[in-house]
Amino acid sequence: MDDKLFGTRNKRGDFRPNIALQPTPLWIRPFNWKKVLQWIPSYLFPWNFLWLLSAVIYWELVIPEKEVMQTLSWDWVVTLFLVNSIAITAWFGIFEWYLYHKKNQENRFKYNGQFPAEKPLDYFWFNSQNIDNYLRVIFSSVVAWTLIEVLMLWGFANGNIPWLSFADSPWQLALVFLAVPFIQEAHFYCIHRLLHFEPLYKWFHSIHHNSINPSPWSSLSMHPGESLPYFGVALWHLLLPSNPFLMLYQLHQASFGAIVGHIGFDQIEFGNEKSIKTHAYPHYLHHKYFEVNYSDGLLPFDRLFGTWHDGTKEGDRKMQELFKQRMALNNQNVSKGME
Repeated sequence: MDDKLFGTRNKRGDFRPNIALQPTPLWIRPFNWKKVLQWIPSYLFPWNFLWLLSAVIYWELVIPEKEVMQTLSWDWVVTLFLVNSIAITAWFGIFEWYLYHKKNQENRFKYNGQFPAEKPLDYFWFNSQNIDNYLRVIFSSVVAWTLIEVLMLWGFANGNIPWLSFADSPWQLALVFLAVPFIQEAHFYCIHRLLHFEPLYKWFHSIHHNSINPSPWSSLSMHPGESLPYFGVALWHLLLPSNPFLMLYQLHQASFGAIVGHIGFDQIEFGNEKSIKTHAYPHYLHHKYFEVNYSDGLLPFDRLFGTWHDGTKEGDRKMQELFKQRMALNNQNVSKGME
């Protein structure tokens, strides 16, 4: 495909889509049912459908019987950790292999024209972003994911967390099911914004932001101090009417779903003239500029608090003006402190 039909490239080879990022139709006023109905298919497919499918597969093939989960034992806990590790390696690895190792579409639609392996950096373990990211995925994020998953399943199995059935509470659970992506977005925004305040950024979140040019392995490359609150999104199911399947679906939004903002490509080609939109641009801009797009736009938090970047040159200009104002304010405060 010719990506120049869909965007432009600068001298460094970085791709910028032609179409500005648009707000989710749910928050546009006056409310337009037609636009919302047109938006729903792109909201459901392919990503949210895949996270649901992965949760169904786990529930049927991986999660132990209730009686087994009532007792914390190394057998099922270690098995769950190994399955999570293998599954996330396979899922992220497919995209890493296809787009970054084989380079099957070269740098077409790639936001940053370079590939991480082309630029070794000494602040990554072994001077390799890929190795560093992968080790942090497994030994920080998958550990945190499994720990919270095990404790929640154990709590459901022992009645410490109410286990509602779809047969007895269909409408309550249906609403929670529909809310899962919104819960993920709201939780991520709050945790993410908090982690950008010093000293939390320096202690924890800076690890993730080492990947200025993110790739699939960057998706869950986190310090344990970030991984635990990130996967803490499952704890909302302590407060909501829920059951372990919906909690599992929530965790799959957080784990497998983390790849969406880190693919690094605007579209993934398949066939000669077909492609899938990744919806990765909002979070790529966050990795590029650090202080914009703390969430992906499903909820309007960034627009409300003035941190939304729509990916356009006008968005660049507004961001630069904001940074200049902040720098001037900081310099003013420093001058006052020296008087």
